[in-house]
Amino acid sequence: MLHPDYRFCPRCAAEMTVAEVAGRVRKACPACGFTHWNNPAPVVAALVQVGDLILLARNAAWPPKTFALITGFLEAGETPEQGIAREVQEETSLEVEQASLIGVYEFTRKNELIIAYHVIASGTVSLSEELAEYRMVAPERLRPWRAGTGLAVADWMRARNLPFEFVDLPIRPQTGS
Repeated sequence: MLHPDYRFCPRCAAEMTVAEVAGRVRKACPACGFTHWNNPAPVVAALVQVGDLILLARNAAWPPKTFALITGFLEAGETPEQGIAREVQEETSLEVEQASLIGVYEFTRKNELIIAYHVIASGTVSLSEELAEYRMVAPERLRPWRAGTGLAVADWMRARNLPFEFVDLPIRPQTGS
């Protein structure tokens, strides 16, 4: 969730209450009427292909041997295609030559909606401080997981008639208050 603990109104600073708004229970401000809709945040994801290999990266906050796709939040004023080109460039220094939609996936655990692309990129990989390391993997060696971007990997492999089996990843506990 983007703001699970909205306690005070961002408009007038009054304490938020719980109310039924538009047929659902939501946080609302009794003073000014602000409603926290808690809509999912749009995230773009890239299955990045460089030559014949797929780039997987490990976030600096993740445990060793945990690799996934390049992802990031879509920013105001950009299309999903612009957002994924920006994220790939910011996080890997690669230039996106082509982006094709794989699909759109729910990720309810984090209240996100993932827009996943197969990206053809070129250049030399140089990771941002967000990423600790990367691997280049042959497409037939990808091992999709049963959530979020792993479903996009499975759909991409299925569309190319590549055999795969899902791997089970441990669920990491949510942090915060």
